[in-house]
Amino acid sequence: MRFRQFFPQIFFGITLGLCLCFALHACQSVKSPQIPVTVQRSLETNVSQTQPQTVSQSSLPPETAAIVKSAGLDGLFNPKRGDVRLLAISDLNSAYGSTDYDPEVDKGIALIPFWQPDLVLCGGDMVAGQKATLSEQQIRAMWAAFDNHIAAPLRRAKLPFGFTIGNHDASSSLGAKGNFIYQKERDLATEYWNNPKHDPGVQFVDRFEFPFYYSFEYKDIFFLVWDGSSSRIPQEKLQWVEKTLASSKAQAAKMRVLLGHLPLYGIAVGRNDPGNVMDNADRLRAMLERYKVHTYISGHQHAYYPGHRGNLQLLHLGLLGSGPRPLIDTTPRRLKSLTVLDINFNSPELTTYTTYDIQTLKVIQYEQLPRFLNSHNGIVLRRDVEWNELTSEEKSSCINRLGSNLCSP
Repeated sequence: MRFRQFFPQIFFGITLGLCLCFALHACQSVKSPQIPVTVQRSLETNVSQTQPQTVSQSSLPPETAAIVKSAGLDGLFNPKRGDVRLLAISDLNSAYGSTDYDPEVDKGIALIPFWQPDLVLCGGDMVAGQKATLSEQQIRAMWAAFDNHIAAPLRRAKLPFGFTIGNHDASSSLGAKGNFIYQKERDLATEYWNNPKHDPGVQFVDRFEFPFYYSFEYKDIFFLVWDGSSSRIPQEKLQWVEKTLASSKAQAAKMRVLLGHLPLYGIAVGRNDPGNVMDNADRLRAMLERYKVHTYISGHQHAYYPGHRGNLQLLHLGLLGSGPRPLIDTTPRRLKSLTVLDINFNSPELTTYTTYDIQTLKVIQYEQLPRFLNSHNGIVLRRDVEWNELTSEEKSSCINRLGSNLCSP
């Protein structure tokens, strides 16, 4: 009897509860549509690659904040940070003997606090030498200017500086008797870099013949530097290179990077010829691939090109100093640039490049660059393009010019 007495209330409560449940489920269905797992992962990947980092303007030095503000309404793009962030610059020098730097050099150095790199790399040509008539006093003055404009600001910021010697720093070109033509410049470069006041702050593994040949490490990345200030590396130095890359320290690293001034292959007008690239490029590349070097970072060509050949990534750095050059077979478009490299150890590509036109502060997209370059000593593919992705016309253009051997991937 008592159940019958309360039955209407119980029935009403159950009905009301069911209605509320259905309504709540319907709202959740509208607000959170189901996304297939593969699509969801793809969306997350795209966001992680393109979503910029935010930087508080108030935390930046006034000079840096002013440059960032000049980038316009959209601001200066700051890519998502990797496990390690490198900032790479190259070819800073002006006219022979100059003790001043182009405005873009100072601008690039002033912007470094915005990107907050872990390490700064330089592809060489830090001063304006390679002229026999320069006096010792003039050469010292050039290094003093470099210290004032570049090295000292990095030391104050406690940023390690990994660099390679360029032909305008201390060329390794040989004379008829096998002697260094620019011995004075090499001696003074050695003096500058071995002065404890000018310690670059890297964690050396082997100083060997610093500043021409040495190795250092940073957070599971092994860096080797060779003297690419001319096209030839002596056999005994190559033996050191190979021994170093084969070492347990190098092979235990998650990534191996080579830094040298001259590239393996030409990429720019006026620099696409023997003497402006390393001799025996394919042989050197085979050695680097054998020891699983991921990237060769170089300068000298005065043009930016993110390339690859075989299994070796080839980062050709643009310049900040004087004399930008167009890429091979392109209309003259002379850019000055620097590159932010974000390294993600769990990514198959390992590296992500964000390269800026230093004059406009706009990011240079891969699509703005040729899909490949027909260097005189072998094709260089843009890093996002494979040989089998080229059209038959593109392949033919290479083969007709270089022959099938130099066009093989």
